[in-house]
Amino acid sequence: MPRRHIRVKGAPEAPLRAALAALRAGLHVPETFPPEVEAEAEGVARFPAVPGHDATDIPFFTVDPPTRRPPPPFRRVASRPPVDAQDLDQAMHLSRHDGGYRVRYAVADVAAFVVPGGALDSEAHHRVNTLYFPDEKIPLHPAVLSEGAASLLPGQNCPAVLWTIDLDGEGRTVTTDVRRALVRSRARFDYAGVQKRIDEGTAEEPVALLREIGEARERLEVERGGISLNVPEQVIVEYDHTYELGYRAPLPADAWNAQISLLTGMAAADLMLAHGTGVLRTLPTAPDGAVDRLRRTAHALRIEWPHHVSYAALIRSLNPRRPRHAAFLQECTSLLRGAGYTVFRDGVLPAHTTHAAVAAPYAHCTAPLRRLADRYASELCLAAAAGEDPPDWVLMALDTLPKQMAEGARRAGTVERECVDIVEAALLKDRVGEVFDGCVVEVEAHRPTVGKVLVQQPAVIGRIEAGAPLPLGERLPVRLTEADPGTTKIRFTPA
Repeated sequence: MPRRHIRVKGAPEAPLRAALAALRAGLHVPETFPPEVEAEAEGVARFPAVPGHDATDIPFFTVDPPTRRPPPPFRRVASRPPVDAQDLDQAMHLSRHDGGYRVRYAVADVAAFVVPGGALDSEAHHRVNTLYFPDEKIPLHPAVLSEGAASLLPGQNCPAVLWTIDLDGEGRTVTTDVRRALVRSRARFDYAGVQKRIDEGTAEEPVALLREIGEARERLEVERGGISLNVPEQVIVEYDHTYELGYRAPLPADAWNAQISLLTGMAAADLMLAHGTGVLRTLPTAPDGAVDRLRRTAHALRIEWPHHVSYAALIRSLNPRRPRHAAFLQECTSLLRGAGYTVFRDGVLPAHTTHAAVAAPYAHCTAPLRRLADRYASELCLAAAAGEDPPDWVLMALDTLPKQMAEGARRAGTVERECVDIVEAALLKDRVGEVFDGCVVEVEAHRPTVGKVLVQQPAVIGRIEAGAPLPLGERLPVRLTEADPGTTKIRFTPA
């Protein structure tokens, strides 16, 4: 599901990037791997477990975000413009089949490299997931695997978990098969390149079908009440010691690509539920208070939200290329914060199996290079499809997996929140004393003079303290009193 995306450009010694480096140090984020982990990764990269099924004749392709040039030691970071991301979790091939479609989706087979109980496995359980900072990432696995032998890079044979999902003419799932296979990607595209080929009518059928299948799945999403947030990527660019805010709005191709991943995650959930043992990604329905807060945010941004219009319908009506809509979509990610992992076994199904944003049972299984739980979900699905019991190492880890993933999510959430605070402070550091048009979107229950104010231009939210009760949901001119990316968050007072 979508995260808040922020990336930063600028020299390593720039104040913003220096503040981000200090944040990593303060959170004790491990920027290197222990020698024994690197050594094990080097060894297994040369000799992975090779699957018996050969699917290298299928011309898979990958679709990824825009590429950019990173500084060492990381290969895929967001600090400088433009080169290749190397950690490719998925590749696909799309075709027509029996009046509908056949989706082949290859997912990196991390278990072909990671030995249960080994140094790599222990380190992955310690890290849990890849951490994304605006200027670099802290990977789950060493680069020799995540950006090398285990990555579905074009031109190399790779072990994969191969999903074959047949759909009818409306995009509904008819049959699902999953097995280990050796695959070989033939080409890699970015969203803009795919969009251009499809729009111009020059895309070959396996690529052109991405729109046809993606749009069919989007119609089904609307039918079941699901929500996909087209969250823009917020870009802070440094110019002569000041910063400017920009957005990269997602293309339709981004959403079509996401629908293939969602399709696979839903198929995985159905397979595990039918087999009686699994791990789901679940999300309860958002509480009324959270939706009320979003209504106040919509009011602040002058976005009409009639009471008879549902949250899902409103989201689908927004254009992420419009700054007010982009700011609102950023805030909508708050409704995804209650998501967690639900484990079940031995045929005893959980009371709650649904992910509210997907509006169906759903599982994380398509990003094992970046997320620990996906390796386990893949193994459970492979066992279910084969009618076999899951491996013992998977069953032994199931009970503690939700807690580990929750801790990883908390750590990632802390990183995201702190990064947002630093970036917003950097954006406004030279504007202390200025007056902005704001709207009060939150007031503390026991301190009505303290709350949060949303500023539309630039779209930031900061703490506000007043001498009188704050007018919740009302527009209010505010003065910026503090903004230092190295020491403080942004703070406002009524003007």
